[in-house]
Amino acid sequence: MRRVLVTGADGQLGKCIQKISKDFSELEFEFHTSKTLDITDSKNSAEIFSKGNFDYCINCAAYTNVEQAEKTPAQAYKVNAKGVRIVAETCLEHQVTLIHISTDYVFDGTKKTGYLPKDETNPINEYGKSKLQGEIYIQETLKDYFIVRTSWLYSEFGKNFYKAVIQKAQAGEDLIITDEQMGCPTNANALAAYVLGLIKNKATNYGIQHFADGEAMTWYDFAKRILRENNLEGRVKLDKAKNYRTFARRPKNSVLLR
Repeated sequence: MRRVLVTGADGQLGKCIQKISKDFSELEFEFHTSKTLDITDSKNSAEIFSKGNFDYCINCAAYTNVEQAEKTPAQAYKVNAKGVRIVAETCLEHQVTLIHISTDYVFDGTKKTGYLPKDETNPINEYGKSKLQGEIYIQETLKDYFIVRTSWLYSEFGKNFYKAVIQKAQAGEDLIITDEQMGCPTNANALAAYVLGLIKNKATNYGIQHFADGEAMTWYDFAKRILRENNLEGRVKLDKAKNYRTFARRPKNSVLLR
C-alpha cells in the first residue's frame, strides 16, 4: 500500500482530497495542517517524513492572499518559496515523489491565447513571484516531481468566489463583478481526483502540468453561471465593474491549457 502525505490539509484542496480519499483504498493517507506540519520548519518536516515512510507528498500548503502578499511579500515567500524548498529537499532525502500545487499567476496575462506548461513565465505580482520561486526550487532539487498549476479554485469548503456570490445573492446584495480578467474556474474536487489519479495510476509523466476545468470565462461570466446554477438569476442585480482596481496587479488572461 502506498503512503501519501498531504500538507495544508485544512485548505480547499486538502479538504476535497480528504473527502474522496476513502475511494482510493489502495492508498494510505496522513493529513497535516500547518499546526502539525509547518513546511517552513525544516526540523518539523524532517520529523514527519522520517516517521511516515511516505511514497508521495501532495503539497497543498500555500500562502494564497494575493492582496496581502503585495503588502507583506516576506510572508508569501516564506511559505511559497522557502517552505517549498524545504519540502523538496525533504522529499529528496526520503525518496518521496512530490506533487506540488501551483498557480496560473506565474504568467503575466499578455498572451492572446491560453497558456501551455512550456510557456515562458513572468509573474506580475508578489504572490505569483513567490509561487514561481517555489517551482524553481523544486526543479533545481528533484528529478521526478509533478508541478500542477491550476486556477480560480472553488468548492464547498472555505472562502471562495463561488460561495461568496451565492451568499451575497441570497442576502439580496447586488453584485458588481469585473470582466477584465479571463481564466478557467476549477472545481477543487475535480483537481483532487486528478491528483490522486496520478498516484493511483503510477503516472511517470513528470514535470509541469496544467489542470483546469477547461471553460474560459471572465469573473463576470462566472458570476452569471453561478447565479444560473443556483436558481438565483433575477434575485439580484449583476453589473460589470467600471475602473476595476486591486492593490495587486492581476493577469488579464490566465487561461491554462494542458
